[in-house]
Amino acid sequence: MGPDRKQVPLSRGTSGAVGRGRGVCFIHRGALGDGSRMGGRPSSPLDKRQQQHLRDQVDALLRNFLPCYRGQLAASVLQQISRELGPREPAECQLVRSKKLPRVREHRGPLTQLRGHPPRWQPIFGVLRGDGRLEWFSHKEEYENGGHPLGSTALTGYTLLTSQREYLCLLDALCPASSGDHTQEEPEDLLEVPVSFPLFLQHPFRQHLCFSAATGGAQRAWRLALQGGIRLRGTVLQRSQAPAARAFLEAVRLYRQHQDHFGDDDVTLGSDAEVLTTVLMRELLPALRAQTLPSLRGTGRARAWVWTELLDAVHSAVLAGISSGLRSFQPEKDELLASLERTMRPDADQMLRLRTRVAGRLRADVQGPLESCLRREVDTQLPRVTQMLLSTVEATIKGVRTLLAQGMDRLSRHLRGNPSGARLRSEVYSFGEMPWDPELMHTCYREAERSRGRLGQLVAPFGFLGMQSLVFGAQDLAQQLMADAVATFLQLADQCLTTALDCDQAAQQLEKVRGRVLKKFDSDGGSAQRRLVRGWLLRVFSPFMLSRLGPGCTAVLSEFKRDLLAVGSQALTIEGIYEDVIRGGLLQRIDRELKKAVGAADIPCTLDGCSEAPWDQEGAVNLHLVSSFLAEREAFRDCSIKHGSNGVAVARKE
Repeated sequence: MGPDRKQVPLSRGTSGAVGRGRGVCFIHRGALGDGSRMGGRPSSPLDKRQQQHLRDQVDALLRNFLPCYRGQLAASVLQQISRELGPREPAECQLVRSKKLPRVREHRGPLTQLRGHPPRWQPIFGVLRGDGRLEWFSHKEEYENGGHPLGSTALTGYTLLTSQREYLCLLDALCPASSGDHTQEEPEDLLEVPVSFPLFLQHPFRQHLCFSAATGGAQRAWRLALQGGIRLRGTVLQRSQAPAARAFLEAVRLYRQHQDHFGDDDVTLGSDAEVLTTVLMRELLPALRAQTLPSLRGTGRARAWVWTELLDAVHSAVLAGISSGLRSFQPEKDELLASLERTMRPDADQMLRLRTRVAGRLRADVQGPLESCLRREVDTQLPRVTQMLLSTVEATIKGVRTLLAQGMDRLSRHLRGNPSGARLRSEVYSFGEMPWDPELMHTCYREAERSRGRLGQLVAPFGFLGMQSLVFGAQDLAQQLMADAVATFLQLADQCLTTALDCDQAAQQLEKVRGRVLKKFDSDGGSAQRRLVRGWLLRVFSPFMLSRLGPGCTAVLSEFKRDLLAVGSQALTIEGIYEDVIRGGLLQRIDRELKKAVGAADIPCTLDGCSEAPWDQEGAVNLHLVSSFLAEREAFRDCSIKHGSNGVAVARKE
């Protein structure tokens, strides 16, 4: 996918030509025969002609997208250089940054799964990996012996349902029955059999996964674990601070904007290949439905199941093609980033001055329409949306603070009780694992979910459909704050505890550490709340503003283009400067509203948050810092008894 490949201009529907009647008809090979029964799997879902058509669609999308991605890589590098050259802002983060990678706690246990041909509820052994991949084996011994799983899936993009009725309603909506009713379907439709503790994993473009747990407790444990895996896989790009990740997300936004998709939504959940796969699947879906659904035999839910099998085959083919294309682009991307850094840095000052000059002239020309749009469209709703977002994030952070305080208090109580070294080590380990414990963190995550419906109604008029991304962002923040606070407590405890202290004295020291950690947490939590809300307000209103103002500003933008032609860099485009001007005007309104709402005197002028990466990928939290105190103390006491000594103070182990 090199630079000499012919570039296709960005235009609506370019990679979705199938939607204009020039596509290949996707008739499921099992749809017209016995394979149309629920779970019936044809030997080859897609023929060679259909597979070639999908490869052509993938190639078209990459031809359109990669030039935009290259331009955003240049813009991202210039932005990074600009931050380095600009005045350094004081560090906002007071908590120690956790060195643990974001992950989910591995979970495993027996389940039953609806599988086979014809489908039957069959026992399996499920395993959720720490990276958010779900695997299932024929039995536990197969897993323990290192055998191959019966199946596996990355949890990106799935929705978990624990209500059989809700899931059946979803199937009914996928393929509305044209005649007959659901009671006349095939006897193999075992979803009609009541399931006591179901776990239905639904995906818009993949075959559904139907599991069932043995008890309510097992169902709850699996539900919390799976939800954590879905979030971890979905926010991988949003968590990254790398210039390439930011450039990719911005390129996706611009690519979709050229197709008149201005409203923010959940398309950017997942890895880069998964995001582009979702983009293309959305383009292909209308034609797939129109061409395929009328030809599927069967009724209602059995027909819907066959439809998900076809979608799964198309999704797999598209994902494989896009993954291959991005892998081919990787060497060029690495070389481009290195070249941009090398060539742009000497001229960065000149480029930034030019950008500032053009932005100032452009701001004067669009100020009137911008102010009019802000007063007419945004000012009436901004206070309500701001308050709702602030209250949602505040409740989430308060939940983390309560849980953190309880964990620190629990450690102090155990220390005062003069426990054994093994017992205290276990308690310290549990404390260190709090950020990754889905049961403990559930109360915090639940707070982020509670305002989803009401907030969704407030922002829907602005075309914002990214509620899942918003909720995941608040939950990621909760986990990050907890991880940082736990790391800070362990570090401060290690600094103050010595074996010269008895258990009561050590507990008193931990009380002081507790106060310091909570004070740091309150400071970081308040800053994080404002940053998160500020960023999401921008994502809600900015696309709406651009869609309203764009058509009227086309002539104005063309006058400024010649000023940037001499630069010859993709890092500076008049469209990019124009969008920054619009966002700058919107941010003034947002910052003013935030200052009124929270009384913050110094709203940060960037959206980047702390200067440090939120997840340092080197090292791991040392979980024995506190327990080493007691272990050394007991060893010294044993030695003193053995030799008849009264004991001597031993320096703290560094």
